[in-house]
Amino acid sequence: MGIKKYSRIVLLLLSIFTISCQSKKEKKKNIVTDINEKTNIVLIIADDVGWDDIGPYGHSKIKTPNLDALANDGMKFNQAFLTTSSCSPSRTSIISGLYPHNTDAEQLSWPLPDYIETFVQELKDSGYWTGLAGKHHMGPNVVDDFNVFLEMTWKDAPIGIDRRLVGDGSGCDEWIKLLKQRPKDKPFFTWLAAADAHRPYYEGTISNSHSTDDVIIPPYMPETDATKKDFALYYDEVSRMDDYIGQVIAELETQGVSKNTIVLFISDNGRAFPRDKTTLYDGGIKTPWIVKWPGKIIPGSVNNNLVSSVDIAPTFMSLAGLKPLEAFVGKNFIPMLNEPKTVIRDEIYAEDHFHDFEDYTRAVRTKQYKYIKNFYPDLPNTPSADIIRDLTWQSMLIESKKGTLNEAQMSCFEIPRAEEELYDVVSDPYELNNLALNKDYTDVLNDMRSRMANIREETKDYLPPVRLNDDFFRDTGLPTKYRIRPRPSKADYLKAQEEGVILMNPDFEE
Repeated sequence: MGIKKYSRIVLLLLSIFTISCQSKKEKKKNIVTDINEKTNIVLIIADDVGWDDIGPYGHSKIKTPNLDALANDGMKFNQAFLTTSSCSPSRTSIISGLYPHNTDAEQLSWPLPDYIETFVQELKDSGYWTGLAGKHHMGPNVVDDFNVFLEMTWKDAPIGIDRRLVGDGSGCDEWIKLLKQRPKDKPFFTWLAAADAHRPYYEGTISNSHSTDDVIIPPYMPETDATKKDFALYYDEVSRMDDYIGQVIAELETQGVSKNTIVLFISDNGRAFPRDKTTLYDGGIKTPWIVKWPGKIIPGSVNNNLVSSVDIAPTFMSLAGLKPLEAFVGKNFIPMLNEPKTVIRDEIYAEDHFHDFEDYTRAVRTKQYKYIKNFYPDLPNTPSADIIRDLTWQSMLIESKKGTLNEAQMSCFEIPRAEEELYDVVSDPYELNNLALNKDYTDVLNDMRSRMANIREETKDYLPPVRLNDDFFRDTGLPTKYRIRPRPSKADYLKAQEEGVILMNPDFEE
């Protein structure tokens, strides 16, 4: 055999071997094969913004022109829900595609463990450039999932309460900076997370402030002067965030990538007011959900079918041409974008865990009914500590002593709570009339009980063996000796329990 012929055979075999190895590597890492055809993905997450506190959902007074435009250009979902009504567990659920109780980060400020895979890491491994700007709140183990990580920073120590941020306080200051520094030869994913509209609220957030005449107060809160002022300040933060959303859309247009970019806007949980955030009523778990995808979605379209935040991870991986991770419990909602009448789920599941105060509550919601199971009925439905320290709650305390609050407004003070709650959310959208003891709804109640039991069994959702001590005093909202920041992980608490140790802040002063 001639040297040249032999050399050609060797080179051919080496080429086949190299291609084979590359194929295995590409299969393992899900490498993007055609950069130019990959859809760019922008996720915008509001902080503590109620689903109906923006213009697209019918609020006639709040100033959200850019969200109005986003809905006009895209699709608005009217039945979108979160897996929880608490900040960090909601975010770790979104990034992992898991229900909070499956993340081992189900309580407030528990970090996501390093063994939990995320859709962001999968996008990054496949060739996407990934970046985060704004609020993080998921722990240190997800930082490396992002090529660039521009986390908002505080002006004071990380253990403080009612803190102020560096910059204008929005948490959105570096959104445009992140978009501008992305490489132009790669598809990109950005996690743009606002601090708006998280408490505390301050005067002068925007130049054209909302007045107390602009506010719409749900019937489970009293219409006092303090409550009206609280809502007006909250609206200002929503409006400030809206301005940054407009800047993001404009930047995508300027960069010439808008047509190949899908934008999803949601909130991490409901507004930070009593009976909203940290509860499983719609005020806590229902979220605004607007998708813009030029050329793929009919502008101004509306979707009235159920979708859950646990569906985001598999959808984003599918958009990138990747196979969703087997661990994901959510569903790909791309078919709902193609055809609004498509149904991908007939129920959503939501959970409430420790958030400043101990609690354990679960909910199942269909398009017509909501079933809530309070596993710790001996504990009141206390709102988060920052709510306790602010205007509305302080006003409610005064009114409760006067005896002027109605039954719904007194529900956060109720001890014990009803173990079961059932609502017809179509006829009773504020969930004021508990039908659990109404014999006319026995069949509905049994059906909802069965749905919850099945989900809990399928996802291994069990009661924790031990209750934890509250991080704050329920009457004042001030820290107890059990509040530690950064908060120990779930593994740390479990280890301490096994050793009979109660974790406390060594620097706490009575």
